[in-house]
Amino acid sequence: MAELTLDTARNILDAAFAKAGELKLKPLVITILDARGVLKLAAAQDGTSLMRAEIAHGKAYGALAMGMGSRALFQRAQEQAYFIDAVNTIANGALVPVPGGVLIQDGTTLLGAVGVSGDTSDNDEACAVAGITAAGLKANAG
Repeated sequence: MAELTLDTARNILDAAFAKAGELKLKPLVITILDARGVLKLAAAQDGTSLMRAEIAHGKAYGALAMGMGSRALFQRAQEQAYFIDAVNTIANGALVPVPGGVLIQDGTTLLGAVGVSGDTSDNDEACAVAGITAAGLKANAG
């Protein structure tokens, strides 16, 4: 698979929402970007709060922009706060460096990223990983 198809993105989305249901999480927003950072698919469950779509997008975008899952960005923010702040300034505030942004890979080929927001960052990440894995792809959470 050389690119992320809409059908694959739908499979990721459905499996991620299924995981959220299994875990009985708060309502989520899931954003899926292709390798270019272009929106492939986004959906919000009923009852999500106002900024969740922007946060989910920022998690996925940050992972793509920096080439690492947002868990790794979170770690860098802990260790190098000025660096992550500078990068986020350059990116016009578009990065959200907390877990929940996961790279989608087919082997070593980058296909895109999933961003999830609505529950705890760890639970958001678990849903993204579950969706990517269910689609038969490799999840890189950082």
